[in-house]
Amino acid sequence: MALDGVTLAYLVKELAPLLIGARIDKIFQPEKDEIHFQLRQQGSRRLLLSTSATSPRFHLTQENKKNPTTPPMFCMILRKHLEGGKLVGIHQSDLERVVTFEFQNYNDRGDLVSLHLHLEIMGKHSNLILVDPLTNTILDGLKRYSHALSHHREVLPGRAYLAPPSQGKQPPLEDEELWRQTLYEESLDHPITSILLARFAGISPELAREIVIQAGLKTEILLHQCGDIDLSRLFQAYRRLSNPEGVPDIQPCLYYNQAPRPQPAAFSFVPFQQYQELTIDYVSTLNDAVQGFYQSKSNNNSLESKRGSLRKIVQEQYTHSSKKLKIYKETESSAQKGLAYQRWGELLTANLYRISPGATEAVVEDYYDASASAVIIPLNPHISAIDNAQRYYKLYNKAKATLLKTKELKETTLEELNYLDSLRYNLDQAATLTELDELHVELAGQGYVAGKHLKKDSLKPKKGRSKSNSKPKRKSPKEVPQPRVYRSSQGRVILVGKNNAQNDWLSLRKGKPTDLWLHTKVIPGSHVLIPLEEGEEFPDDTTLEEAAALAIYYSQARGSSQVAVDYTHVKQLKKPNSAKPGMVIYEQNWTLYLTPKQEILERLLASEEVID
Repeated sequence: MALDGVTLAYLVKELAPLLIGARIDKIFQPEKDEIHFQLRQQGSRRLLLSTSATSPRFHLTQENKKNPTTPPMFCMILRKHLEGGKLVGIHQSDLERVVTFEFQNYNDRGDLVSLHLHLEIMGKHSNLILVDPLTNTILDGLKRYSHALSHHREVLPGRAYLAPPSQGKQPPLEDEELWRQTLYEESLDHPITSILLARFAGISPELAREIVIQAGLKTEILLHQCGDIDLSRLFQAYRRLSNPEGVPDIQPCLYYNQAPRPQPAAFSFVPFQQYQELTIDYVSTLNDAVQGFYQSKSNNNSLESKRGSLRKIVQEQYTHSSKKLKIYKETESSAQKGLAYQRWGELLTANLYRISPGATEAVVEDYYDASASAVIIPLNPHISAIDNAQRYYKLYNKAKATLLKTKELKETTLEELNYLDSLRYNLDQAATLTELDELHVELAGQGYVAGKHLKKDSLKPKKGRSKSNSKPKRKSPKEVPQPRVYRSSQGRVILVGKNNAQNDWLSLRKGKPTDLWLHTKVIPGSHVLIPLEEGEEFPDDTTLEEAAALAIYYSQARGSSQVAVDYTHVKQLKKPNSAKPGMVIYEQNWTLYLTPKQEILERLLASEEVID
């Protein structure tokens, strides 16, 4: 959802009474395109102004971001001119996406002066410009540029401020006849939505679609397809939705999609019919809707950025290991052929008396295979028959040794690939930055990335400092992992690990020896645990099937049918030495084949709890 001119007008209307008269305590620039004002008026508020190319906006926020050690130049300019001053006005002209914040403060000479801060919301061209209104001179801009980048204007200190070029759109119209005349200035073959967008101020593509939908028409309808009644209904919908002055009450909404986890998909100042398929949440203020949407969008962008960087590391390692596995398989295939040299050596040894000196080949009977009449064995004519036999024995021994070594390397590489497969799955399933941080630590611990693991040498006492003089450091308590917690329809707790580290903790530390453990057979996925009471060997069948359904859902077999799920008691689990995180072995188990039912999964997923 775009923060269009109409929505901006409602936001200005809502926030102006809260902000006008507030003192500017502090100014921060936590991001290169984001300014925070700490305001004081009957309490403290934080105003966010963003010129991000993907989400330019302004609203109140509770988010307190980390600031750089040295404030950027524009932040210092704002502090010099605005800190200690007062916000005396917020203006928006003709539903344009330019909001002007008017400040009053005392200058270096002690004179009370006015300053304007223009927030221009124009996609990738968004900017924040501080201007002296008396001389219309730019004091500075968050994004500076000269005529080399813009033929219309320069944004540089000392230059005259020019507003963004007008698009020539009509302000909200109350006269239906004039509104119709404006429509007919466009081609009859154009869609109504594109005409509303091109001809009328403050309208975004989403708002244009909503006007058409609330008029009872299809969004792709063309101008020449509209009759007189259609145009009247369009005008009424246009008046309701595009004139902030004519709509005294609004009903802000946030809309959520459900896949894979609830995320804000859009917001609006009144309920929009085009989002009726989404989950709707009515919020008390438009600021809450704007803040909720953009903060979630920012968090999601950070999440996907980190997920992408970690996935790239894992994928590069997976590609490298796949190439190694291919080489080992080719080496193994070649070595398998070398095993035949043992037979040739034995056949030559048994027929030494029949081989003439200097012969280039030997034709001998193969007593290993009665169906074969004879075998032709190539010889080196420069060495004796017995030396030829010894040469083939050596080639056989070399092939045998190669097979033994290659088998070990191939098994190690296969384990590596299975582990990387589990990492790829865990990365795809991670829903928060905390979960991705845990995976980053795991990658560092396995040596895939540099970071949070200590070398053994770093734990040794440094020379020149005795152990008796060194003060023991207090160990910081380790954070307890937070796996997913669900309730079966019988009220039983089911625990599901979110990553390999949590899988290890859940299976080898959290679980009691008698608890029941589940995992998809030979398929990467989460460990699932059903805590059992003392003396209880198995849970009820319903809980067992629902836990198996969760094991399938949180695995690479999600969406498959008749999936094999192994289950056993925790006491059967063993972790081999030097095994990768999340890898366990077991010898005794039972196997359940299951196709999870959608309604059961939905009920289980809705029962998720937060573990204490």
